Amino acid sequence: MKIYITEVGPRDGLQNYPKIIDTKKKVEFINLLSESNVDEIEVSSFVSPKLVPQLSDAEEVFKNIKRNKKIIYSALVPNEKGLERALSVNVDKISVFTSASETFNLKNINMSIEESLNKFKNIIKIAKESSKLTRAYISTAFWCPYEGKIDSMKVRDISLKLLNMGVDEISLGDTIGKASPDDVRELLELILKDIKRDNIVMHFHVTYGMASANVYIAYREFSIYKFDSSVGGIGGCPFAPNARGNIATEDLVYMLKRLGANVMVDIEKVIQAYSILEIESYSYISKLKL
Repeated sequence: MKIYITEVGPRDGLQNYPKIIDTKKKVEFINLLSESNVDEIEVSSFVSPKLVPQLSDAEEVFKNIKRNKKIIYSALVPNEKGLERALSVNVDKISVFTSASETFNLKNINMSIEESLNKFKNIIKIAKESSKLTRAYISTAFWCPYEGKIDSMKVRDISLKLLNMGVDEISLGDTIGKASPDDVRELLELILKDIKRDNIVMHFHVTYGMASANVYIAYREFSIYKFDSSVGGIGGCPFAPNARGNIATEDLVYMLKRLGANVMVDIEKVIQAYSILEIESYSYISKLKL
């Protein structure tokens, strides 16, 4: 099975970066990523510019990037207004986001989990009517900075509700990077009883240094083949205190290739793309290469 990698650097990686990156540089960054053979690029988020100033240029970025027909260009939308903006620039895949923690969801999007799910119904309906692919993020799928360990059954139930709405895939996020291989094993053993692995994407963070080990378990033991990653390991969440970035794309690709996985991503191209941002890298491979 070919590994499917979603490069989330342009959105998840940059959303929390304090210095505003020029739109032209973002476009150049994404265009270079398009040469790396990643399967999908999460380009931006159509949130309120007041909430995330870094991504206020979402329309302009989408209008100016050079699209590779082999790559899916996705975006995060928080509401129907965001969806309307996304559709106006022909986003390929629409992503929505909720959490497995009530406290985290309230702090992140000011809604309960059930309220957020109800809000997604029409977004997913309109997206599907517009022939768009859809994804749902479930953050804090393992641990929450406010509630501690998350019940895997809760993650399963939320995932099933989202899939029943018509979502094509679920990205399970280790938002604070605290999950261990045993946590990953526990969750996947449960949800794969009811959900096909084709519908599951793993989204690991590196806060406690467990991301690569968690990928190993998901891939080796459960044949999960869809992963989110961010060039340079950049990323984080303003509502998750001390959370470090995503697993670095170059580190993920190197490890999976050494495991004999079918990975088509060009590490050198990934590093080249990241270098134009002039942001400190948290990956191991890029530091060896640069």
